[in-house]
Amino acid sequence: MCCRGYVTKAVSTGGECKRDDCVPGTSRRACFGKYHALARSLVRTTFCQAQRRRALAAVPLSSRGDTNADASLSLVRILAFSSDDCRQCHEMQIPALQRVLDARGSMVSVAEVDTPNSPDLAQRYRILTLPSTVIMDAAGRTHAVNYGFANTQRLLDQVDEVLAQVSVS
Repeated sequence: MCCRGYVTKAVSTGGECKRDDCVPGTSRRACFGKYHALARSLVRTTFCQAQRRRALAAVPLSSRGDTNADASLSLVRILAFSSDDCRQCHEMQIPALQRVLDARGSMVSVAEVDTPNSPDLAQRYRILTLPSTVIMDAAGRTHAVNYGFANTQRLLDQVDEVLAQVSVS
């Protein structure tokens, strides 16, 4: 019998596995090390899923006060969270977003959000890391949240899902 449950609980509470009898002939440290990566992954995944659910349930963002005039005309809006010192944001995420804009034209608008200067917006969408992107429809309802880099294909798939819903209604 192993102690995955104990290790998961230990990792989520910051403790250690207390069972010496977990795997016969294996020390507590070896047992803990064996399942530590699995447990951390499970805890991290569960936390991110909970944050994503909360972000998707956020009150729709109104277009009032939007500095991008084209945003009100587009069917899909993307908020791109970044910062001045985020290398991955500028070298990977911005070019991926530009390819999305090139592929979908005026149906999509991108608003860059300087996360350190927009803590309320970052809190609203539960931004955990940079870069992050939020995909919204024209009414400001959130359809997808990407924590970390989202490649062009993933963004295009998410944009197309929103466009398909718009064309159906």
